[in-house]
Amino acid sequence: MPGIKINSFIAPSAVMSSFTTRRLPPLILLAACSLASAAPQGEYAFDDAQAFVGTYCKSCHSGKSAVGGFNLERVASAASLRTEAQKWIRANARVRNGEMPPKGSPAPSLDERERFNAWAENVLRAGACATGITPGPAPIRRLNRDEYTATIRDLLDIHLDIGQALPADGAGGEGFDNAAETLFLSPLHSEKYMEAAKFAMEFAARNSESRARVLVRKPGPGVLADQAAREIFENFLPRAFRRPVRTEEAAPYLSLFRAAQEEGQPFEESVFFALRAALVSPLFLFRVEPQNRGAEARPLDPYALASRLSYFIWGSMPDQILFDLAAAGKIQEPTVLKEQVRRMIRDGRSLGFAQRFTEQWLLTRELGTEKIPDAKLFPSYAADEELRSDIRFEPILFFREILLRDLPLWNLLASKHIVGNRKLAEHYGLKPRARQGDPRQLRWEDLPEGSRRGGLLGMAAVLAVSSYPHRTSPVLRGAWILDSILGTPPPPPPNVAPLDEAHGDATTKTVRERLTQHGKNPVCASCHSRIDGLGFALENYDAIGRWRDEDAGKPVDASGELADGTKFEGPEQMKAMLLEKKDLFIRNLTAKMLGYALGRRLTLKDSCAVDDIAAQLRENNYSAQTMIEAIVLSAPFRVQGAMPPQAQTE
Repeated sequence: MPGIKINSFIAPSAVMSSFTTRRLPPLILLAACSLASAAPQGEYAFDDAQAFVGTYCKSCHSGKSAVGGFNLERVASAASLRTEAQKWIRANARVRNGEMPPKGSPAPSLDERERFNAWAENVLRAGACATGITPGPAPIRRLNRDEYTATIRDLLDIHLDIGQALPADGAGGEGFDNAAETLFLSPLHSEKYMEAAKFAMEFAARNSESRARVLVRKPGPGVLADQAAREIFENFLPRAFRRPVRTEEAAPYLSLFRAAQEEGQPFEESVFFALRAALVSPLFLFRVEPQNRGAEARPLDPYALASRLSYFIWGSMPDQILFDLAAAGKIQEPTVLKEQVRRMIRDGRSLGFAQRFTEQWLLTRELGTEKIPDAKLFPSYAADEELRSDIRFEPILFFREILLRDLPLWNLLASKHIVGNRKLAEHYGLKPRARQGDPRQLRWEDLPEGSRRGGLLGMAAVLAVSSYPHRTSPVLRGAWILDSILGTPPPPPPNVAPLDEAHGDATTKTVRERLTQHGKNPVCASCHSRIDGLGFALENYDAIGRWRDEDAGKPVDASGELADGTKFEGPEQMKAMLLEKKDLFIRNLTAKMLGYALGRRLTLKDSCAVDDIAAQLRENNYSAQTMIEAIVLSAPFRVQGAMPPQAQTE
């Protein structure tokens, strides 16, 4: 049964404010409604929730001018738990975060707030997880550009960016370009794949390593050309299609080989001509899993599981070890999966995983494309290509080191270490360390006391991508923290003039002064109260991440305050505050990673798996490798759901 698709789902110690317009599964919400209406006398029930929102939300959320388009009339009946479930989830998140009612309005007591939150969470979660953790959909999807390049590399031993000429892939799912929702096949893709296949096979035919990988048999005394070609195809096609290949599936390629031979083509040219067709086959270009036509969930096909695992951690096809484990029927065993996860993380190919996941999660992939610091204002950055590269790779390598060293994931928020080199040290105002070897190489190092760095929020890539080209932006930075770190992105208000356009005295006022004036607009105030405090705490960092004490000739005011009244001063106190909320961060990171691993948008049902994985992380000191292992062992990753009843009879 198709479910609502959302970026994440409200749960204990979790918040969420990003929704789609799809409706929740009817059976789930009917269960939720029955739970709400059947509460025993004296327990919190739907009427109590109505009294709560009527008392504390009505002034802002009624009539034609209801704030944020949230009108209480939409949630006035128990049936709204089915028809307006997204509204309930959003309201619950805002109340739990202390964002509703807004500061200055009559506020509920802590007990009232907690009772409302507990009721809403229990009702929505009870319906979603009543049947336990279950697998979600497994849509057919095309290899994205990076996966295509890596697969060609491992299949043919070609170390070229074969996929560079392919159209760029858009982000989908949980914000990643490996999501099935966006990986369609257009006529342009078809044309480009034909060209890429031709180029790959022509290169392989000229390259000695590639030729050896393909030509595992040659005609010779007692071995006919047809027989040699058959053995080549029997070796190549299962690797290309990432599963055993039946005789009838290999037959067309043997026919192409024979046709080339009849035209007088040499043996090797005939083989490469036939295999070119394999590289444009749907069995190569798409990840297709055998359908489960039964009425019950079942373990995923072993070869499909091997591909899920390899494309998750390597972004490429399985290697021979994974193929052998699939053939032996051992790959589903938990101990085997854990061993493979740790082996694959240590492999050099996991660097690509760290880059793809980190750059898209943190949005730092935009550096150098959508986000380019002004060359006149920041000439040292613009003139030094090596520094720009170091800045871009710092968060990638930092994430990978945490993974390789199996450190607690909260190091991403605050750490005593850095991945640095001489150039980054100078950029950050740190004393370069004496070291052996190449001073340009990025390495794991201890941070000195008082460095004002440590964790993602002190990295130039993050600070630059959350700034404008010519100045910092507390709004962009605060919104970045809410979205990328806490998983609660705020919706931008419509028709609001940009800060610099709204105020002509930009050169004489600090960014904070201009933003404070901007926030006096009532239309702006509700969002800025959520965002600005987080961004103000990072104002000591300029638009390329260097430390500064002044802005527009005035001392930087880096004090911040959250909507719930929590106050902090500067990046260190804010990081300490975020560490107190680390379970929000861990759950958001888990949801992002699960969505990346599955290659699709998470459903309401997936929230149960996210909760379970986050609980395992708490029990294991938030170990980085525990997160990967728990995702791989989860039901959504290694179990195939039953086909809907109506489809079973088709």
